[in-house]
Amino acid sequence: MSALRGKPSHHLTFAVLAVSVTAFALLQSLVTPVLSEIQANLHTDQKTVTWVLTGYLLAASICTPIVGRVGDRVGKKRVLVTVLVGLSIGSLVAGLATSIGPMIIGRVIQGVGGGVLPLAFGIVRDEFPEQKIPGAVGILASLGAVGGGIGILLAGPIVDTLGYHWLFWLPMIVTILAAIVAHAIIPESLVRTPSRISLLPALLLSTWLVCLLLALSQGGDWGWTSGRTIALAVASLAVAAAWVWVEKRSASPLIDMDIMRLPAVWTTNGVALLVGFAMYAAYAFLPQFAQTPDTAGYGFGASITESGLILLPMAVTMFVVGLLSGTLVRLIGPKIVVVTGCLVSASSMAALALAHDEKWEHYLANAIIGVGVGLVLSCLSNLIVAAVPQEQTGVASGINANIRTIGGSIGTAVMAGLVTSSLLPNGLPREAGYTNGFLALAGAFVLAASVALLIPRVGRRGVEKDLTGEPEHPELGLVAAEPTAGGSPSSG
Repeated sequence: MSALRGKPSHHLTFAVLAVSVTAFALLQSLVTPVLSEIQANLHTDQKTVTWVLTGYLLAASICTPIVGRVGDRVGKKRVLVTVLVGLSIGSLVAGLATSIGPMIIGRVIQGVGGGVLPLAFGIVRDEFPEQKIPGAVGILASLGAVGGGIGILLAGPIVDTLGYHWLFWLPMIVTILAAIVAHAIIPESLVRTPSRISLLPALLLSTWLVCLLLALSQGGDWGWTSGRTIALAVASLAVAAAWVWVEKRSASPLIDMDIMRLPAVWTTNGVALLVGFAMYAAYAFLPQFAQTPDTAGYGFGASITESGLILLPMAVTMFVVGLLSGTLVRLIGPKIVVVTGCLVSASSMAALALAHDEKWEHYLANAIIGVGVGLVLSCLSNLIVAAVPQEQTGVASGINANIRTIGGSIGTAVMAGLVTSSLLPNGLPREAGYTNGFLALAGAFVLAASVALLIPRVGRRGVEKDLTGEPEHPELGLVAAEPTAGGSPSSG
């Protein structure tokens, strides 16, 4: 904590930001192990309840860059307080929900809270002494990652003792208090960026993503060649083309298409999309598999707490590998580390598809997945940094994080379609649905490795500087350390 010594206001400001980031991270992961509980209590099906996660990811991927831009223009403190209030409102709506519709709406509102991340980093950059920025940012980034892992473990005890509604009440209390304290003590930054905020790209982005996700998640029920499925797929492609056209001509695009065309950038973003696809789907469906009653012929009938513990090895190995990845990068280079990480994760998902009858198989598979994903996430931001000019590092790394979140939205929808494509008479998915889903995730990791092979050779000097020296862009710690957010460091 030595990085935080200085004026007392810096201590208080950092404390508020730390609480805000941790609360947001918890809201992401607390719900993941309890989707089955929410499904039963709200009398819905497995495919629909997945939108509790998908809607959140979709909202985060769209709203985060917009919130960051608004903060640049009107003031980061003011927007931070507003976002914290929004998080509280989303928690209130979700906590009061008695049916799946309001629950999904509440989660979508919570997704807007992804703006907490770039705003927090922006406030640190604006308000802290220059020499204290790297330490403060590093701690905040770690809190984001650790908070996600803690949420998976806390979900079970909270539900068992208080009920699943308290997964929303407790964060709501925290975010309300954080908003009050932030308004009272955080100084409003005088730093302003007079950038134009364009809503049309955001509208087009959300439209084509929703059309795509609906087609992927409902295609199994409607029929992959049905009129509705084909119409949504065509609409998604058409609106996506319009979105690209508008972004290329926008004075302030959400995603800079000129940067996207750089070979090192589009290949790295392709890896991020595919890894996000597989990673978020695994987060969502591994607990559901474990919680499936053994009357289905598979599953363990695990409680929420037990299913969270099954995911614990993934969080532990991901964190440990993140700490050790710098040495590997210096020895063999980031590109080889990314390819290796993708293949390690692919082998684990393939093994899980073939052998998932025993709990130890899941513990081992999750530990190996954490190793692979940890290797990949630790390198993506450094590949981006080495690929673009210094003044574009924030924008490029923010795009990479957002694309990973978009991949997660698509992955959870695809996995939902595969798992629920065939149901038992009691309404539970057949085991073959999970087997096919795990194989699809293994395929996504293999495809990610193939794309990673196309990444141009990057200068070792630039990469090593970011890993071993004091970073010139400390906000990039967010991208490597916070795998479940769609935050845009540049937006702060």
